[in-house]
Amino acid sequence: MTTYAEFLARKQRQVRPAGRPVAEAEVHPMLHPWQRRIVAWAVQIGRAALWEDTGLGKTFQQIEWARLSGDRSLIIAPLAVCHQTAREAAKLGVTARYARGDEDAAGPGVWVTNYEMATHFDPDGLDAVVLDEASILKQSDGKTRTALIEHFATVPRRLCCTATPAPNDIEELTSQAEFLGVMPRTEMLASYFVHDQDGWRLKGHARRPMFRWMASWAVAIRRPSDLGYTDDGYDLPGLDIEPHLLAVNVVPDGQLFATDLGGVTGRASIRRATLDARCAKTAALAAAEPGEPWIIWCALNDEANRIASLIPGAVNVHGSLTPEEKAQAFLDFADGRIRVLITKTSIASFGMNWQHCARMAFCGLGDSYEQYYQAIRRCHRYGQNRRVHAHVILSQLEGQIAENVARKERQAAELTAELVCEMQAAGELKAA
Repeated sequence: MTTYAEFLARKQRQVRPAGRPVAEAEVHPMLHPWQRRIVAWAVQIGRAALWEDTGLGKTFQQIEWARLSGDRSLIIAPLAVCHQTAREAAKLGVTARYARGDEDAAGPGVWVTNYEMATHFDPDGLDAVVLDEASILKQSDGKTRTALIEHFATVPRRLCCTATPAPNDIEELTSQAEFLGVMPRTEMLASYFVHDQDGWRLKGHARRPMFRWMASWAVAIRRPSDLGYTDDGYDLPGLDIEPHLLAVNVVPDGQLFATDLGGVTGRASIRRATLDARCAKTAALAAAEPGEPWIIWCALNDEANRIASLIPGAVNVHGSLTPEEKAQAFLDFADGRIRVLITKTSIASFGMNWQHCARMAFCGLGDSYEQYYQAIRRCHRYGQNRRVHAHVILSQLEGQIAENVARKERQAAELTAELVCEMQAAGELKAA
């Protein structure tokens, strides 16, 4: 009798290399041996995904992949990250120039643009394209996601770079597979997932076949030792998550006593009712260490405005600023010209390298584990040499939100470990 795994194996599309063989010696020697190995593998695969934890040097790797994958390559990134990418490229002796479209990007070379300008480039004139912070494929609206997938479908070589996605993150996995051209979303859903009253979920007996298939076009690592290399230089300093649960006398509508958040409406009312106390506590934490850089994460405009008024010199990077103004503020913070940066996780939790900062505060917390994790990893990432302190300021009732995020964190860690384990077993990238 044919097993389900054998059935999937027969159906499974083979990922044929779309790139060219390169020797690891062709990759810039500034990269670590394991990074050079990944780049050489990805250049040969041609359409690949790098799912590496924050701080593992994806920027260096994607620059070298772009350089080696064609005469004219385009790296697409969030606007603030574009300038950071150009800086990193210069360290490798690569000129990566920012452009807003074909009219600014004449001739061969490595070009960099932001997602808002991506479709201003003619795909027929490109040899290779990189999506930096490729999780934008799931975060953006369907129209934007479809536009990116369709617009670059004819580019012969494509690369997706993002922090390790959870194996049950359907939007991320299917969108990246479709962008790379390794399998359409509908086929991937039909092969590996089932839909029920709770939405799409991975079939239990399809887990290993799917991981093995993904290992043919993606690499997932949390640290160099996942590939059999030493972790020297990649030992992170400690991380302290310090909750501050404020005793605020607020009773949600419909309750005689405050027992829970009372649903979405109750949660919003509690957040606004506790705004003064949370903002005051947040500002006091930053004021207590006047020589320290701080990042303060808010969800409401009123929170950000209030904290900015309480901390002299603080800069609030909000949604109504132009992309250029946001990018400049982020660079100023990275360069030490701003001590306290106030912003939202939806604006700045992806892509920025702020290892100079070891203090942050969340003035409230949402349910998105990914944004919370990414926000912390702006500072707690390889290259950080100090212990990072992350303060979470909530009312006592909102402790339920913190518990929910902690539960998602445990689940993500377990699933990511399983994904890495399966990719190790597939093993093309293990150290010799």
